[in-house]
Amino acid sequence: MKTMTCKQLGGACDHKFYADTFEEIAELSKKHAAEMLEKGDKAHMEAMREMRGLMLSPENMQHWFANKRKEFADLPDHT
Repeated sequence: MKTMTCKQLGGACDHKFYADTFEEIAELSKKHAAEMLEKGDKAHMEAMREMRGLMLSPENMQHWFANKRKEFADLPDHT
C-alpha cells in the first residue's frame, strides 16, 4: 500500500489517500475532489480549474498522468 496526498495529485489539501495501485488512488482523489466541490471549497475549485486547463491538451494530460504514475511507483510500500 502507498500513500499520496490531495496536493500531490493536483488538489488543494493534505488529505491522505491509501491504495495499492495508481488507478485506485486516482479514483479516491476524484471522489474527494467531487465531495469538496459539492461543499463549495474554494481551494479545491481553483485546483479543479487548473486541472481542466491541463485537460485541454491530451498530450499535457498524458504527460501529467505519466509523471504521477511514476511518482506513485517510486513511493515506498507500507502496511
